[in-house]
Amino acid sequence: MERYLALIVDDEPDILELLEMTLARMDIDCKSAADLASAYDLLEQHSFDLCLTDMRLPDGDGIDLVRHMQQHYANIPVAVITAHGNMELAITALKTGAFDFVSKPVDLTVLRNLVNTALKLSHKTSAGTATKMTDTSPVTTPPQKGEEKLLGQSAIMIKTRATIKKLARSQAPIYISGESGSGKELVARLIHNQGPRAEQAFIPVNCGAIPQDLMESEFFGHIKGSFTGAINDKAGLFQAADGGTLFLDEVAELPLHMQVKLLRAIQEKSVRPIGGQQEIAIDVRILSATHKDLAKLVTDSEFRQDLFYRINVIELSVPSLRQRIDDIPVLAAHILQRLGNATDTNVQLGNDALAALQQYAFPGNVRELENILERAMTLCESNTITADDLQLPDSMLSTDVNRTQTDSFSTSPTKANPVLPLDDYLGNIEKDAIMQALEKTRYNKTAAAKLLGITFRALRYKLKKLNLE
Repeated sequence: MERYLALIVDDEPDILELLEMTLARMDIDCKSAADLASAYDLLEQHSFDLCLTDMRLPDGDGIDLVRHMQQHYANIPVAVITAHGNMELAITALKTGAFDFVSKPVDLTVLRNLVNTALKLSHKTSAGTATKMTDTSPVTTPPQKGEEKLLGQSAIMIKTRATIKKLARSQAPIYISGESGSGKELVARLIHNQGPRAEQAFIPVNCGAIPQDLMESEFFGHIKGSFTGAINDKAGLFQAADGGTLFLDEVAELPLHMQVKLLRAIQEKSVRPIGGQQEIAIDVRILSATHKDLAKLVTDSEFRQDLFYRINVIELSVPSLRQRIDDIPVLAAHILQRLGNATDTNVQLGNDALAALQQYAFPGNVRELENILERAMTLCESNTITADDLQLPDSMLSTDVNRTQTDSFSTSPTKANPVLPLDDYLGNIEKDAIMQALEKTRYNKTAAAKLLGITFRALRYKLKKLNLE
């Protein structure tokens, strides 16, 4: 089996020797360069699988090399070696296109984890040539069972998928911004699934759903007896995601004291469980998201600026449904097919219903589209959903739906969304109506469905959903 080949660029003999010895024990051959000029020559002469470069070099810096490799050898992952605590340079390198970074003095465990992850991106058959990073094809085929796709044929979705593909190759922290219901967690999963960590765990955590007094234990774990109720050792979310990806959803909900601890864990690549005496090295990629305006929260001193810059190395904005109304037909068809498979029904979307959906503002985005279609599917009296079945508020309909984020329907963190019936409210109304019909018909489901004006299958589906069976 052909051995991997690494390029090491550093003008300090001791660092070169340490890196060469470490990689040799991993069965990786090395070529060394003491400056940029030598590194450029070696890149032309050999096909490398990864590159490690110091930040300070006699004839330039590591960022110059990163930039050069992004232009000419984009498929070779390059990591930079930075002075301890110099996070600004590390973040600059990541923004430029570096795969990852490691700080001096070099922690060999961190280095080996970095190298192993980088090698998963290398392809011996195409080393030394630029990898195409664009995806100009529409995705209209529904995902298969267990498969995840970002459906859509609009230009903005094609661009978003291409960006996801490119970001998946990096280990840089990604901040995923976007309105509620736009699919931020799906985007995070796709970045994980298309990257070198795909075979490892993807751990999503809703930061707003963890009680504050349990947060430190949940994130970092605890040692038996470290506090009342700690009857066993417990691994935290960072340990659970070791080797994989930790997705911090609604990261803006973290209290300030946890922001400090999270920042340290990300920068040091290690955690200390409550009651523990030793730091535990962790190899985790951080993806985060929120529907709030993090920059404004920083200005208002509600979110730490240093943590903001650390998790926001690269920002990926997920488009709202209003920005891609051309994708509504394929999204609606996929949702109806999935709902139909779950209930053994075959319901189609009528032309008038489709036209109404494309005139709707969708403050709740794709999640709201799913809720609307699920409700319409249970209410329609035939196998075709009409515009009336959708029950869309007239105030939210418009012939000009291709709005920008700054229009009157924007879900800006400082402005509330238009008031809409809540799912719980609708569920209670439906539950009451169904119970009344069942009582009037002495629990004859066929007669109750007729009384409600819906099909028997629709009633059966609704009974299951509302836990009325």
